[in-house]
Amino acid sequence: MLVSSAATRKDSSKSFFQEPPKLPANTFRADKLLRTFLLSVLPKNIQEDIFGHLDYVGGQVASTLLDWAADCEANEPVHVPFDPWGKRVDKLIISQGWRKLEGFAAENGLVSVAYERKFGCYSRLYQMALLYLFAPSSAFVSCPLAMTDGVARTLEIYGDKDLKERVLPHLLSRNPAEFWTAGQWMTEKTGGSDVSQTSTVAISDITEESEFGATHRLYGIKWFASAIDSNAALTLAKMGDNEDLDTKELSLFYVELRKNKNERLQKIEILRLKDKLGTRALPTAEIELNGTPARIIGREGRGVSNISVVLNITRIYNAVCCVAHMRRSLDLLEDYLKKRKSFGKVVFHHPLQYRVFRNLEIAYQRSFLLTFYAALLLGKEENGEASEVECMLLRLITPLAKLFTAKQVILVSSEVVESFGGAGYIENTGIPRLLRDAQVYSIWEGTTNIMCLDILRVFAKYSSSRSVLLQYLAVNGAKYSLNETWKKKYRELRHLLESLDTANSSVQSNGRKTAFLMAFLWSEILLERYNVNDGNSVGKM
Repeated sequence: MLVSSAATRKDSSKSFFQEPPKLPANTFRADKLLRTFLLSVLPKNIQEDIFGHLDYVGGQVASTLLDWAADCEANEPVHVPFDPWGKRVDKLIISQGWRKLEGFAAENGLVSVAYERKFGCYSRLYQMALLYLFAPSSAFVSCPLAMTDGVARTLEIYGDKDLKERVLPHLLSRNPAEFWTAGQWMTEKTGGSDVSQTSTVAISDITEESEFGATHRLYGIKWFASAIDSNAALTLAKMGDNEDLDTKELSLFYVELRKNKNERLQKIEILRLKDKLGTRALPTAEIELNGTPARIIGREGRGVSNISVVLNITRIYNAVCCVAHMRRSLDLLEDYLKKRKSFGKVVFHHPLQYRVFRNLEIAYQRSFLLTFYAALLLGKEENGEASEVECMLLRLITPLAKLFTAKQVILVSSEVVESFGGAGYIENTGIPRLLRDAQVYSIWEGTTNIMCLDILRVFAKYSSSRSVLLQYLAVNGAKYSLNETWKKKYRELRHLLESLDTANSSVQSNGRKTAFLMAFLWSEILLERYNVNDGNSVGKM
């Protein structure tokens, strides 16, 4: 009997396999917070028009798109600098999955929805809901989409009529064969966020005609050029060869990388593809501009101000993708914890693990509400429907949502990996990639410190900004009867903002403290406003 029992135990252990986590069959239907937020905010006729599309995308991202994303991850971009006979070709080999994901994005209006403006000020919210569903299954096709959107908006504001007529139909096309993606090249060897160190030079020596009306040739090296397979890009450069020009004298230029979609690069040399911690399916390159044809956009010397239009868009994209990454991570973890047994019961029901999970959900909820409130304000501002107060709140919440969500997604992803135990540390489970990919969000579009400085810059530039924010918080704090902890943190923030009036060297050093207090206070109001509880919300407007 003893031998038999031991054999049984041995066979039992051999026959046990852990069940891998599975996504809901439809991520839109399963996402209570997204659906009920939209129900709270959108007019009923718009709900009826867009929910069917969101439901379709929610089903595709949990099935077909997962296969395409897996193909992207399995077949990372490859740079072939020379042909077999030594001729420079700079060929870029991209997976079929990447092309299919780009095509899906075009067909489903991931960029165009915001510019068709069929739903007025709610068009941005609709677009960001699509992005939120799409991003976790996109292998970071979401990155070139963000820049494409930013370039489209910049051209819409600053582009000449002929350039708009040539380029915008491509950037906003729903036809994959005609759709263009775009990039923005700011980072150089000499300085990341400090664009005053830009050494790229623009020379006005164009002698031949250009299809897009090039006015200059560019010379220099761009240290990070994300989505180098794109068709167009915006970049900064100094005029002439004066390397002493300061930041304010940088100008903005439009570049078309190829004459046709699949042709060789135009006077651009790929020095190498970047070997990155994460986002490995995304073709990010170091490039040299060797007389690249370019067209100046906007007024000479206003490049930094003009390219900020791109950043205002891409920072909200960044936040949406952070929130989507959190939701995907938590969906996988919840499914796993509800199947995995430990110490005699399902792991999800262990009080300590449940508390950890709930805290992660709250971090996600705060991030979601800050981000989608920003998207709502952006839509109103673009359609001329935002009040002066709302425009000021948008200036503040854009860098705030970006920095807060980027830090929260790293925290959430790290806890998720740990909660999977040893399986979370095994590469071919796919779980470690959640953490590796999450780290990029705090770096893209400006680091946490840069976002803090941007917030302080808004307070310094606009004298009314502090009173607008403090009044908004105070009125809503009273409206929703927020507790003593909230009131104490409000007083702390008010004191910090009052110190901005003094020549106090601690102002910048308190930038993070100021930003995270703002994020807590603002998100607490939004949690109450939308009555969020365990992922369920009933809007209170």
